[in-house]
Amino acid sequence: MRQHNIDETDKLILNMLVENARTSYADIAKAAGMKSPSVIDRIKRLETLGIIRSYTVDIDYKQLGYDIIAFIGISIDNAKHIEDFEHMIKNLDPDILGCHHVTGDFTFLLHVTTNNTDSLSRLIKKIRNVPGVDKTNTILVFSTKLDRKRPV
Repeated sequence: MRQHNIDETDKLILNMLVENARTSYADIAKAAGMKSPSVIDRIKRLETLGIIRSYTVDIDYKQLGYDIIAFIGISIDNAKHIEDFEHMIKNLDPDILGCHHVTGDFTFLLHVTTNNTDSLSRLIKKIRNVPGVDKTNTILVFSTKLDRKRPV
């Protein structure tokens, strides 16, 4: 992966967008001591470089009835199944928010948010039925003390 050099103004813009992706160009321009068209040009360049991949919203899933946050460690029985798992997991279930290929006791670590223990149990059964899955280990989250994007 190619690393891009960015200046302090780019970092300021990125950090403002990380804090609130809906920050107006005018507010960013004011903070950066620039004109809005220059900020727009910089943001478009950061998008073109692939540094800004998307704009998102931070949802409190508990407010929508998703009461369970969990991490599921997945052990794959054979390296030949790793790529198959990576492709399959993307469409397995919308409760899976993230999938990380990791070192240690597991091959993958999934971040999931689901309604309740019944829906979590159904999800785990789906995962265990994926070819190559040897075992799973689920860690329930009681509360989140820190969940942020890293500033640049």
